[in-house]
Amino acid sequence: MKKVLLMSLIGITMVASAQKFDKVSTPAIMKQYELAKVELDKLMADPKAQAKADGWFWKTKIYAGFYSDAALKVKYPNSQVIADEAFIKYKSLDPSLKLLKDNNGQDALFNLYAPSFNNGIATFNAKNWDSAYYFFSFAVKYSDFIFQHKFSTNQNQAFDTTSILYAGFSAQNSKNADNAVKCYDRLISSKIGGATYIDIYKFTLVNAINNKNESDFKKYLTYSRDMYPNEDWEDYELSYFRKNYTLAEKASMYDKEDASGTMSANRYLQFGDIFANIPKEEKEMLDSAKRDEYLRKSADAFKKSNLKNPSDGIAAFNAGVIYYNIFSIQDDKVSQAKRALQDLNTNRVVEKEPKKKAASDAKFKMQSDALKAQRIELEKPMLANADSSIVWLEKAFNLLKDKKERSGVDKNCLIKSIDYLSNIYIYKRDKYRGKDLKAFDENDTKFKTYDALHDKYKN
Repeated sequence: MKKVLLMSLIGITMVASAQKFDKVSTPAIMKQYELAKVELDKLMADPKAQAKADGWFWKTKIYAGFYSDAALKVKYPNSQVIADEAFIKYKSLDPSLKLLKDNNGQDALFNLYAPSFNNGIATFNAKNWDSAYYFFSFAVKYSDFIFQHKFSTNQNQAFDTTSILYAGFSAQNSKNADNAVKCYDRLISSKIGGATYIDIYKFTLVNAINNKNESDFKKYLTYSRDMYPNEDWEDYELSYFRKNYTLAEKASMYDKEDASGTMSANRYLQFGDIFANIPKEEKEMLDSAKRDEYLRKSADAFKKSNLKNPSDGIAAFNAGVIYYNIFSIQDDKVSQAKRALQDLNTNRVVEKEPKKKAASDAKFKMQSDALKAQRIELEKPMLANADSSIVWLEKAFNLLKDKKERSGVDKNCLIKSIDYLSNIYIYKRDKYRGKDLKAFDENDTKFKTYDALHDKYKN
């Protein structure tokens, strides 16, 4: 009997507690929020009420009502924050949400969600990015709760895609990439796709590249390729290791992919550009042999790009230019050897005393022979590189001159191919001067052919 009596007393206490809030609940349900607030403030003045879920629930409902009413929101400017804080407290005291479900409390959640979404739109359109992010994030918070507990008429919806997307846009526009990625990650991980969303996939890739975050990069690249299989994602992959891999790592990756036989023309083209345009700080750390090695690797990539796509005159031009650069570097070294020999002759001191003269002549001969041998050795590969340059520059010239619609890049490469070919044929012509008349005439004819075209494609 005592137990029954005790349980009865507890029941009476709970009813009494609920009855205390009748003066709050009735006007609150009728949307007489200010009257409900007056009654609630009286009850919440009692510290005991602070420990009960009822007061926090009704406070949420009242202040959410203020927030959703244009006039009352002005009168109670902090209503959104107060309602949010009250709801957090309410959930901790009534995790089953019984009060909310029994008193049609869902409308309070919608009263917090809808105005926040609308404020997000207004501030976004006004380009107040931080405010827009705040409001859209708040809308996401309450829409998540609504969908999680199936309070929406759409029982299958997992989250509010639009709020999340625009929260991400707002964060991105305010230069807060981390928050933007957090928003986009929810959409990407849920495989939300279509033309509207492709840019968020690209943003996450660029952010991972900039932050050297390989795990994120690989994750988002996988999602990107799955969702947009017809999009070219190679540029992003190459950009990642262009920025975050060492030159040696890039070369190793090129060799591995080249050996696999699966590289596309575009990928070869991009690798060619990497090895041809090594950043200054990296280039200064390389000796001449390594620089030459990377130039040749670049030429190899450009040639293979053209072989994969035989109509690409730019790839052929780039291969020709690399060989021309190698040829020019060797020509500079030959010129240096010639000048050194000239300086040796100019500064030679002729001794008159026989013993000194013999020693001086022997030293001079040794030095001059060494310089002559050096020059001959340097000249050996020059002709081969000049000929390789001719092969690819002439291929580029023929592809580009026959192209019906030439871009600015096409036009520039066409003109430069003529200039470089003219220079090489002058070099070859002069090499045969007085030695091989036939070869001299052949190269002179070629030079005149290209020299005559110098201004043809400038307009």
